[in-house]
Amino acid sequence: MPPALALAVLDERRGSPLAQVIPSTLGEPLLWPGLDALLARCADLGLTANVTTNGTFPGRGPEGWGEALLPVASDVKVSWNGASAATAERIMAGLDFERAVEGVRRFAAVRDRVARTTGRRATLSFQVTAQEGNLDELPDIVRLAARLGVDRIKVNHLQVRTPALAARSLRRSPEAIARWNAVVAEVRAAAAGGPFPSGRPVVLQNVVPLAPDPAAPSPAGPCPFAGWEAWIHWDGRFGPCPHPAAAEGGLGDFGSVADVPLGRIWASEPFRRFVAGHLDHPVCRACAFRRVGGA
Repeated sequence: MPPALALAVLDERRGSPLAQVIPSTLGEPLLWPGLDALLARCADLGLTANVTTNGTFPGRGPEGWGEALLPVASDVKVSWNGASAATAERIMAGLDFERAVEGVRRFAAVRDRVARTTGRRATLSFQVTAQEGNLDELPDIVRLAARLGVDRIKVNHLQVRTPALAARSLRRSPEAIARWNAVVAEVRAAAAGGPFPSGRPVVLQNVVPLAPDPAAPSPAGPCPFAGWEAWIHWDGRFGPCPHPAAAEGGLGDFGSVADVPLGRIWASEPFRRFVAGHLDHPVCRACAFRRVGGA
C-alpha cells in the first residue's frame, strides 16, 4: 500500500470511533516502508496498532522493533507454528527456530521495560495455525509461550484456500476433528499448569472443541469483523473482513478509499445492507473465522 494512502485514511477518520489500526495481512509489515510514519500518526491521533509479524524482526532486531512498536501497540502477534525446530521450520520455510525463540525472548524483555518506564503494557501473542503438521505440538507451544513470557495464544484453523491444503485441515473429517478435540483438553491443561515466569497465565483464544461431523459444524458465534472492522487492501479496495472471498469481490463491491472517503463507504447503503444480512450469506454461514460458540 502506498504510505500516503494509509495516512490519508487515518487523517480522514480523525475524531471518529476508529480506535485501532492493523497494518498486517498477507505480508510482513516490518518490511513495509510506511510503517514508521503510520506508527507516528497513530500516536498523534491516539490510536493503537495491532501488528502481526513473522518474528524475524528484519533490520532492527527485536530491541529496535520493540522500541518502535511497543509504545503504540495494543498487541504484537508473532506467527508461530511449532515447539520444535523440525516442525516450525517445515511449516515456515526459511525460519531459524532457535533464533526465533531468542528473538521472542528479547522482544518480551523490551515489552517489560517499556511497561516499567511508561506504565503502558502491550500484549505479546503467538498466532498459531492449527493443522496436521503441528497438532501434536500445540500443548508444547503453550508451554514454550509460558517460558518466554508470551501473554496469549490465538489459534486459527488452517484456511483451505487451495485443494493442496485440504489434507492438512483438522476440519476435514470426523477422525481429524476427534484428534483436534482431544488436543484441546491437553492445550487447556498446559495453559493452566504454569509455571509462568511473567506472573501471568497464558490466555487461549479459539481453543474449543468442534462438532464431530464436518458437514454439521458447531454453532458459530457472531462475526468479529463485519460492521466492526474496515479491511482495506493495498490498492485501496474496501473489504468487510479478511476472508479470501472478500478480497476477490465475493462479498460485494463496496468501493475504494482511493476514490471515496472511508466514512462514506462505511455509511453507504450497500455496505450497511451487507452488514445487516451477512449471516445469511453462504460464505459467512460457513466461515471458519466465526468463533465456535462465540469463544
